[in-house]
Amino acid sequence: MDRGGCQMSGGGGGGGGSVADGPDRGGMISLEDLESFSEDQLSDSHSLEDDAEVMEEDENSDRLLQYWQDIARGHQVDVSQDMAEPIQQLTSNNDGRSTREHIPFTLLARREKCGKLLYEKRHYEKGQWACITMREDTYEQSICYGFMRIMRYICKENSVGNYLGMTLPIVTIVRTNENHSVISHGVTVAYYLPVEHQAQPPQPTDSEIIIENWPTTVVFTRPFTGPTNEVTIIEQINAMAEVLDSPSVCVNDSFIVAGYTNPAHSDRQNEIWFLERR
Repeated sequence: MDRGGCQMSGGGGGGGGSVADGPDRGGMISLEDLESFSEDQLSDSHSLEDDAEVMEEDENSDRLLQYWQDIARGHQVDVSQDMAEPIQQLTSNNDGRSTREHIPFTLLARREKCGKLLYEKRHYEKGQWACITMREDTYEQSICYGFMRIMRYICKENSVGNYLGMTLPIVTIVRTNENHSVISHGVTVAYYLPVEHQAQPPQPTDSEIIIENWPTTVVFTRPFTGPTNEVTIIEQINAMAEVLDSPSVCVNDSFIVAGYTNPAHSDRQNEIWFLERR
């Protein structure tokens, strides 16, 4: 299935099919937003895990829904009543399975300058990912709609009918023109299946979500903080290209943005990933 470079090893802009016209967009908001308060309610050091614990203790399902309806308005997003259960699932203990798995990797190299990390080189094993490609007017809209549909898959809309568990980071694959000045409207949102589901991934009920087996991949990754939008992503791609010793070894038109924390935080934790050519 051609998703315009959905796999980690895939390059290529332009390719990728668009989602079907007229999906139900009620209740679209990012997974990261669903797991954290706004910045005035949290210290910047809070993680998704901390936020989920606070929400579990202090909010019931109705208040959670109301809270995220309020937050969503700032993203120009409507959260429908039927999102109450998925929101509650992601912010509750889920029978002791609230711990977030981090995608495993092997660190191959680390480059620093004057004590500051420039980039890491990592090896990721092959794995099963749930992917959806969105083509909205802006990057922010695409990830919002994509995250919501992935969230529904994680919570219940899958062949086993159960909550699957969260993994971090949630990644988005972006494609650019040759000189890295414009981001394509086609944005792929991808979720790494937890270890217990890698052998037999539950199938999505949403026909636009595709389970893909990504091959082993080497990535060059650089951390950055703050919001992610078209401007900041282009800035980070160009900054990464400047610090790499040999940028030509990497795919030139397909990149990954990895998100670890709530985008409302002023010091949101992100990474830009360059994919080594195969």
